[in-house]
Amino acid sequence: MSPRSASVNEELRRRSRERLLQAALELVSERGYEATTLGDIADRAGSARGLVSYYFPGKRQLVQSAVHRLMHRTLQEALEREPHTEDGRERMARAVDAILGLARDRTVLMRQHMAGLLQAEGFVQCPEQQRLAELLRDTAARHGSQDVAHDYPMLRSQLMGAVYAMVLPNVPLPLTALRAELFERYRLDWEMGVPPDAEASGGRGDTDLSRFFATEPPAGDQSK
Repeated sequence: MSPRSASVNEELRRRSRERLLQAALELVSERGYEATTLGDIADRAGSARGLVSYYFPGKRQLVQSAVHRLMHRTLQEALEREPHTEDGRERMARAVDAILGLARDRTVLMRQHMAGLLQAEGFVQCPEQQRLAELLRDTAARHGSQDVAHDYPMLRSQLMGAVYAMVLPNVPLPLTALRAELFERYRLDWEMGVPPDAEASGGRGDTDLSRFFATEPPAGDQSK
């Protein structure tokens, strides 16, 4: 058995991190944040428990990175779906619908995400968050922003405010009202994006998160 190359080892480490992110999303969705331990996440991912701390400082940082991954990939899917469009207003509508859809469909995860942002350590700067930020900046620019440095944070704030309003326990605001407010702010037509009454049936029940993560062994892995 020949030794693995440096590139294969690097790919194995990347996929190990991917499995931890996926496991964190699955377990927090199933059990909630407090009932999920780092040991649980490591076990679900098939990783050594000490490996979690190699990639993440703690549970909050791991979960926040995992939710940022979910947000990034959900937004990416929405922007790239057919029919593909370069129209800035349509892309903004898709972005709004993607984030509000997460608050509706992944309420437990998004509620925990918002709670984590209000903790002392606050916002986690991680690769997943940076990719999400790049997509939102691009969305603001394509929508016609003349000052993305100002308009991107405002867009992020507007979306996170809407998410917070949707996941607030006992008194959530409805998606349709928040969507209407955001669509008016960004001068979007209701028919753009994915209007609530035009959603495909069964779209809310998807619990498979695997498409957001690359966890299969890399080609050329001879470790087995």
